[in-house]
Amino acid sequence: MPLKQAVISASALSLLYPADGIPGYPREAFLADLVNEAASDIRAALEGGAHVVQLDFTEGRLAVKLDPSKGLLRSFVELNNRVLSRFTAAERARIGVHTCPGGDWDSTHSADVDYAELLPSLFDLAAGNFYVQLASEPDPERVLGILAAHAVPGRRIFVGVIDPCAPRVESASEVRQRVLAAARHIPLESLGTCDDCGFSPFGDDTSTSRDVAFAKITARVDGTALAAKELGLG
Repeated sequence: MPLKQAVISASALSLLYPADGIPGYPREAFLADLVNEAASDIRAALEGGAHVVQLDFTEGRLAVKLDPSKGLLRSFVELNNRVLSRFTAAERARIGVHTCPGGDWDSTHSADVDYAELLPSLFDLAAGNFYVQLASEPDPERVLGILAAHAVPGRRIFVGVIDPCAPRVESASEVRQRVLAAARHIPLESLGTCDDCGFSPFGDDTSTSRDVAFAKITARVDGTALAAKELGLG
């Protein structure tokens, strides 16, 4: 089956450089090396057989929280675009960006940040796919309205229909309803589904068992298929 390979964004890795610098290794030299290595990471995944590559950009929403002027967010977008500029338009169609307010250890770091403060800048990224946490949003219809403004031919928006942090397993019918709601805002040729974020992506979080994780994934697949059939795509 087609495989989506996730990689950490260059903007997240840029935070490793210490604020007081490194003697003999200025920040700009570090960023140049980082762009080279991030591009190599993506290319290796594509050449290794990945169907698409996903840049995990969870720090995007957090950047707005840390710097409401959005200067930090703009710098993150600019850095990631330096990486994306290394690829052709056809290759960028196989590269996507994931955003969420964090989900490690069943907690978030920036869910209190209004999505409207992030999404316009998110779509400044020169990627072909966008994976957007939505199932756990308190007002998904409002977010869908914002996403609709950025749904253009050639770029796909994958909306989150499963909340990995919630212990309850969503039903296929529930997922179907979420997909149909998204389809009222986003053209079908631009619409896809995803999980809100990974299942314990960065820590050994045992609160979500393997069985629960796979049950949630099954619900996403089955619910998406039900919606596709109702929309005349199945």
